[in-house]
Amino acid sequence: MLKTIVHALHTVIIVLWTLLATAAVGTVVIIYSFFSRTGNGPHLLARFWANSILWVSRVRVTVTGAEKLDPGRSYIYMPNHQSNADIPLLLGRLPVQFRWLAKAELFKIPLFGRAMRGVGYISIDRSNRKSAFASLKQAARTIRNGTSVLIFPEGTRSRDGRILPFKKGGFVLSVDSGVPIVPIVIKGTRNIVPKGRKMIRSAPVTMEILDPVETSGYTRKTKDELLDRICTILTENFENGGRGS
Repeated sequence: MLKTIVHALHTVIIVLWTLLATAAVGTVVIIYSFFSRTGNGPHLLARFWANSILWVSRVRVTVTGAEKLDPGRSYIYMPNHQSNADIPLLLGRLPVQFRWLAKAELFKIPLFGRAMRGVGYISIDRSNRKSAFASLKQAARTIRNGTSVLIFPEGTRSRDGRILPFKKGGFVLSVDSGVPIVPIVIKGTRNIVPKGRKMIRSAPVTMEILDPVETSGYTRKTKDELLDRICTILTENFENGGRGS
């Protein structure tokens, strides 16, 4: 009973801090976005926001494999998706500049949409097949020009912890842009905020950055082979702790 009360109080503290930090940092990011040409500054503010949430949540994070990344290259990062805690983990502890893909509808929100464009988030229009493929082509050009992006290939959080089937959109983008995919294995965040539950708990978390996988040899016709390869790499490393590529 006492442990439940402690967890509940800790959850309230985390939620209150997250709301306050989001309001404060979000306001600064919106203002900053009007003056930022690269979006790098707003991303650093977002990293501060994320790390503050990890700190107040007492999440212990171990990151490995960062030395595999070439700071002069752009990548498409593909982590598995365990819980909402993945967002601050990736923003706070992935030691690189990257941008999220976001639904086109979000860019229509006053000020918020302007801030997203200023930060450099990439719009994906899913209103119909033609618009979706056109926005993927535009996103591919942005990536080829040096912007790294992050995509959850599962598309949603896993309810039971197992890696879900992958969506194809991220792999169309990968072969169109021709930049390497970096698989990232996340473990432990499901213990912090399991899908469908409201209580937040402290837990150790690991994030392993795996070897980049070149995509230049794949096309839209062979994108399913690339999908299967990345799925195998993530699944084997997640389940067995292996380091295969």
